[in-house]
Amino acid sequence: MNRGITAKGLATRQRIVVAAALLAREKGAAETTLDDVRAATSTSKSQLFHYFPDGRADLLVAVAEHEADQVIEAQQPYLGDLATWESWQGWSRAVLAHYAELGERCPLSSLTSELGKSSPEARAVVGALFATWEAALLRGTMAMLPDRVAAVRQARSILAAVQGGVAMLQGTGRTEYLEAALAAAIAPLKTGAAA
Repeated sequence: MNRGITAKGLATRQRIVVAAALLAREKGAAETTLDDVRAATSTSKSQLFHYFPDGRADLLVAVAEHEADQVIEAQQPYLGDLATWESWQGWSRAVLAHYAELGERCPLSSLTSELGKSSPEARAVVGALFATWEAALLRGTMAMLPDRVAAVRQARSILAAVQGGVAMLQGTGRTEYLEAALAAAIAPLKTGAAA
């Protein structure tokens, strides 16, 4: 899709995507219009359609891809190496700090509650995000637990704990739910590591 676009053009496209992502987080994807994006980025209608030929649909897919990248990036470098109890604790602290800082402007919430429902392409982005995330968590749980079935179940529990904790944070503005969910979800890994 980015073939033939200059470096300056890629930077402009990225600026538009980032601004649209922030608007989608603040207003909701359904309420974010191309006019909102144009105003926020000082771009013309022809510029928007140059970078996003199918208009809003293309832009929302690009925003979903951007937000998915943000979700994974926020967990690094921990997500790439969850082979010890200490690395799991570091990852948990990083996740909690990240979502506490973002509060209601959370890319994960925006992705799962709105962007992922905007089109089949955006839904595929969300599906790919969860598959990538689960695979990284699974590598970590397999390093900690001797049984593959238990490791798969634990990785999925951890992913669900983050998703549920973030949803509770969105609804209440309180991080205690995410903190409790993460602690409970990773606790069996400490026992597994000791075994």
